[in-house]
Amino acid sequence: MTLSTQFYTLIAMIGMGSCFGAALDTYNLFLKRSKRQGWIIFINDFLFWIVQALIIFYVLFTVNEGELRLYLFLALLCGFAAYQSLFKGMYMRGLKAFIFAVVSVARFAGKSFKALIISPITWILSSILFLILAIGKAVYLLLKGLCKSVLFILLIIFKPFLWILKGLWNILPKFVTNNVGKSYNIVTGLSDRTKKFIIRTLHRWRNKKE
Repeated sequence: MTLSTQFYTLIAMIGMGSCFGAALDTYNLFLKRSKRQGWIIFINDFLFWIVQALIIFYVLFTVNEGELRLYLFLALLCGFAAYQSLFKGMYMRGLKAFIFAVVSVARFAGKSFKALIISPITWILSSILFLILAIGKAVYLLLKGLCKSVLFILLIIFKPFLWILKGLWNILPKFVTNNVGKSYNIVTGLSDRTKKFIIRTLHRWRNKKE
């Protein structure tokens, strides 16, 4: 491995140490260990360390084809220490400001979407429903009043005829009215028996089907 390759590898590992420190702080900020269960923390930690190891090895493989040297671990440690002492405060402030900006934009977008789209649609649908109910109620009241008016007019028109028929009925001889009453009773009895016969037949057919 040439001197220039060693130098590039050293710089890359120092940079990866600083990147690892930033990734670790970002990971801890989003993980919130105090609010997570132990097994969730274990799985996330395991995956985090695997991903970081793969990234570091990929960078190392790109720079010097994956050759490991002892000073590379020292370079990683130096990069991590440099991040902790020089860049951590600035990075964390920038990260929190970025998160705050993203959350604020998301909330503003959600409120705008609700105010510009959801609320108007809800208002339009509510207005349409109110109009439909109001029109339906008005039509119902109109038809109800119309039916009452028609019935009242028909009652006025046919009332005299009913009086005449009642008077004629009272004038008729008793044997005629009795025969009419008997005929009515016979027709009613036949209707009841026919109805009962049909009901019994349907019950028998259903029982046979089951």
